[in-house]
Amino acid sequence: MKRTAFFVSDGTGITAETLGEALLAQFEGLEMEFVRMPYVDTQDKARAAVEEINAAAARDGCAPLIFDTVVDQHLRQILGTSAGSMFDIFATFLAPLEQALGKPSSFTVGGFHHAQHHHYYQRIDAIHYAMANDDGASGSEYARADVILVGVSRSGKTPSCVYLAMQFGVHAANYPITEEDLDRGRLPPVLVAAQERLFGLTIDPERLASIRHARRPDSRYASIRQCEDEVRQVEGLFRRYRIPFLNTTRMSVEEIATRIMMEKAIQGRKR
Repeated sequence: MKRTAFFVSDGTGITAETLGEALLAQFEGLEMEFVRMPYVDTQDKARAAVEEINAAAARDGCAPLIFDTVVDQHLRQILGTSAGSMFDIFATFLAPLEQALGKPSSFTVGGFHHAQHHHYYQRIDAIHYAMANDDGASGSEYARADVILVGVSRSGKTPSCVYLAMQFGVHAANYPITEEDLDRGRLPPVLVAAQERLFGLTIDPERLASIRHARRPDSRYASIRQCEDEVRQVEGLFRRYRIPFLNTTRMSVEEIATRIMMEKAIQGRKR
């Protein structure tokens, strides 16, 4: 049975979505559809949200889950008329925090956003950086990189860079190791110059062939032999240049990003 989860907020919805998805990840075998509803900050928007939630309830045949960070109690009352099950993320944590800190919270609309103003714009800058430095697009910008992901084509470099940027504000670039690089048996000079910031991604050849086949069916690029050769050679490069690397075959993008940050100790860096 499919369930729909709504992340409703009077701000960006990042808090509701991040915590809601983290909680739902603890339940295996769920078929979920996620819907983010940011900036629900008027009664008309709240009523429109109720209509969409009720439509999902009728479609799914069960109550949708609503993770919300809406501060205005009038808006929450409107949302409470829906056919969904509501989980107030702020209320869950604020009362214990108020007790522990010995002071009341301000509990204001957009408070989290304003408190994280610097980090918000840091993430935006990091996203722009990841896009500008995707697939070796701009080697001249590697000096700004916190980490440079390297690996064969379709090994998970781009989504990992984007996730690092969106969630953590990490400046992540990536460079695809090409057949020409492998034939030469060495890293290109632009990577050697930034070797201490390199992190390698590899993948099982069978999985790589499947991914490439969806992109270019029945091509040499997607053949199992080509994939086996590229993976074997690129892992050899990683070992020769002592580049830390991990196999992404059975890992989510969240797990990949966390491992990269741990290995490269990025979380301790300040700009």
